[in-house]
Amino acid sequence: MSRAFPRAQTGLPRPRDALPLAGSRAVWWREMAAGEALRAPDAQERAAFSAAPAEICGLTLDRPRIMGILNVTPDSFSDGGRHFAHEDAVARARSMAAEADILDIGGESTRPGAREVPVAEEIARTAPVIRAIREAGIGTPISIDTRKAAVAAAALDAGADMVNDVTALRFDPEMAALVAERDVPVCLMHSVADPETMQQHARYDDVVAEVHDHLAERMEAAASAGIAPSRMIVDPGIGFGKVLAHNIALLQALSLFHGLGAPLLLGASRKRFIGTLGGAEDAAARMPGSLAVALHGAAQGVHILRVHDTAETRQALGLWSALAGQEEGVAHGA
Repeated sequence: MSRAFPRAQTGLPRPRDALPLAGSRAVWWREMAAGEALRAPDAQERAAFSAAPAEICGLTLDRPRIMGILNVTPDSFSDGGRHFAHEDAVARARSMAAEADILDIGGESTRPGAREVPVAEEIARTAPVIRAIREAGIGTPISIDTRKAAVAAAALDAGADMVNDVTALRFDPEMAALVAERDVPVCLMHSVADPETMQQHARYDDVVAEVHDHLAERMEAAASAGIAPSRMIVDPGIGFGKVLAHNIALLQALSLFHGLGAPLLLGASRKRFIGTLGGAEDAAARMPGSLAVALHGAAQGVHILRVHDTAETRQALGLWSALAGQEEGVAHGA
């Protein structure tokens, strides 16, 4: 990889010249990794990689936050159909609210090979569930996982708080204007093509540099559309138009993305590469590997971990936080 990135470290005692990585309480750094060599950071790097991001949905990001996945779909790769019924989705949201800091609700599968869901159908799957969650008195921040402005608008009207767009505002030309008008946080994820064909486009000369630069460009596009930088989150898009080697390279260089100046989200839960490396063909059997990746992300200063297994991830992060010298443990709530 051609880019230098902070060498993330955890644990105590910290050297006197240690810097917080992207505002983290537990993760620190003081050197830049450039290939196989280490060097001291310059003043610009010290500022860029140490700065704490703005709060998201009222949540501070000095500790890892858990985003719980709730797919209201019949065909998602891991939990498709499990929460498709309205009452099942609300029940799962209620249990996740005790374990997660954000609920991410989606009505269209974006697994490799998935076909597009009509707007009206996607709205019918998601907006009533979000409204029912709010009517049940659950106040946990809600993210709508969609690439379509009309779906996002209906979800926000029903009580959602932010937008998670796997195309980084590329799919629907109206999405950027909607996010700007509503002044809500938006997650900009790297992806190529569309879910149906993305794995056919998994070709990069330098995947880390190309994904980083794509996200920087999408942040510029979002800002040009009137979206405040403090409202942006970035996600390198593990598994979206990437093969095993690409995913590993991105995970090894996660700290580079803190230089973009936005909270960093990692969504790797139960994905195929975990099954490949861990010998788990069934997506539901990939929880242990997903925890390993989540803890790696936490150790790289990731701010938001998007996961299926919220209770298990919360417990694992609690132990990691204590061992990393973060006395208050994993964050939950404001």
